[in-house]
Amino acid sequence: MPTYSYICRKCNRDEDLVRSISDYIHNPSPMFCCGKQMERWFPPAAYSKAQANPLAGDRHYDGLRAPDGSDISSRTKHREYMKRTGLTTADDFAASWRAAEEQRNRYRQGEAGTGAVTRDDIARAFARDAER
Repeated sequence: MPTYSYICRKCNRDEDLVRSISDYIHNPSPMFCCGKQMERWFPPAAYSKAQANPLAGDRHYDGLRAPDGSDISSRTKHREYMKRTGLTTADDFAASWRAAEEQRNRYRQGEAGTGAVTRDDIARAFARDAER
């Protein structure tokens, strides 16, 4: 959900409000500070509160539990659990995807031994069939 930022120009206090877009559109209730309505503002990107972002670093592991209740609250514990239970994640296939990509590239470049069919091969086949 989007974060709406407000600032009090009198005391420079800022507040963030997390609300759905439809909720904000239907009820844009203002925030107040120092007896006045706070001003909506758009902080620069560098201002973002990265520490509060659960996806920053490995914070998304905090308190994480597997469906069977096992503690997987760190990257190491998660990897050990996945290995122990015979499960996998997408990054486990990075090497095989890289090898498949190299093989596709060799095929597309028509390297010998790859069985590649080139555009010229197809054109010759059409010409040969047209002659018959």
